[in-house]
Formats: sequence, C-alpha cells, structure tokens
Amino acid sequence: MNTKKTVPVVPDEIRLTTERRTVERLQVPTHQLRAWLPVRTYPISSGVKGGVAGSIAMAFFACAYGIVKVGSIWYPINLLAAVAYRESTRLVPADLYSFHADTFAIAFVLHGLVSILVGLLYGAMLPIFPRRAILLGGLVAPVLWSGLVYTILGLLNPLLASHIDWFWFVISQMAFGIVAGNVVARQASILTRENVAFALRAGIEAPGIIPPRDTGERRQ
Repeated sequence: MNTKKTVPVVPDEIRLTTERRTVERLQVPTHQLRAWLPVRTYPISSGVKGGVAGSIAMAFFACAYGIVKVGSIWYPINLLAAVAYRESTRLVPADLYSFHADTFAIAFVLHGLVSILVGLLYGAMLPIFPRRAILLGGLVAPVLWSGLVYTILGLLNPLLASHIDWFWFVISQMAFGIVAGNVVARQASILTRENVAFALRAGIEAPGIIPPRDTGERRQ
C-alpha cells in the first residue's frame, strides 16, 4: 500500500560572512583644483643637455675670436682660466698665445661647470616665457649676463677686463643662449610638483593612489 506524505519546504537564509578586513582607499583628486604657474616645466636633464650644447657653441665662437683677432686659439682659453687661476694673470703677453696644461684644465672645468649651471637656469626660466624662448635665451639673458660680468670684472680685475674683446664676448654668449634655449625647449616638459596631489608629492603609498589589480575587488 503506497502512502504519500506531504513535507513542507522551508527555505533557509544563507549568509556568507568573512573575517577578512576591508581596505580603505585614499581618495586622491584626479582633477586640478588650483594651478600653480608655470603648469609645466623641464626636467633637470634638459638643462644639462642645453648647457653642454651651449658650451660647445660658445667655445666655437671664442676660439674663432682667438684665431681671427689674435692668431692663437689658446688666448681666450688662458683668459678664461685667469678668472679663477691666479697664476694665469702673471703670464706675460707672449705666454697668453701658447698652450699651458694647467690653465687649459682649469678653463675646461670652469667653462663646463658654469655652462651646465646656466643651462639649468634656462630650464627653470624658459617655462615662464613659453612664447619667447629664443628671445629670452638668445638676446635678453646674454645681454644682462654680459653687462653683469663687465661691471663685476671691471671692479675686481681691471687688467683682465682690458684684455677681453667685449663684442666677441657678447656674440659668444648669444650663441650659447640660442643653442641652449633651443635644446631645452625641444625637450619633453613635465608637470610641476606643485600641481600634483599632496599625497603623491609626499610619497605616500596607499590603495587608491596605485591602480587596483584586476581581481574583482571593488573600491571601498
């Protein structure tokens, strides 16, 4: 004899729980709230490249002056070394036209160091004048720099100042400015740190700054 029984079905409420901790993500604004000008600038490497390139152009015109005007390529080099090397000021006029290893080494280091520093200055200043980079680098800065050197050198060492052809000096400075300005302006610019969120500038490492991994995790 078959007996049928009716059994009610009672649904169970299943709740999945976990003891894992949730990760709080740091909220970093992606849009720019306030712009600090200049918005973009050039990296340090661009200033170094511009300084090296400008130093080569300036050295070319300085050596051309030595060959054309006085007949010796070593004359401008010995004069440059005399700015920092006292022994160069004691050379008789005939010695200024000959090669000296010590003065050449000092002039080489001095020329390279000053050129790189000025190139870094160009990298910091050119973003302020984005539409007139060549005007600033090739005319304004060289004229101001030459006037400053003329005034200071005339007071500190009038004898050395009397040996410098200031027309050729300005020409060589303009060559440096044009070449260095072009090289710096052609480099890729980067955002200034002032326009980056404070958390990124401070170097904070937190979820929300780093893109989440593709694991199905939802942003909290």
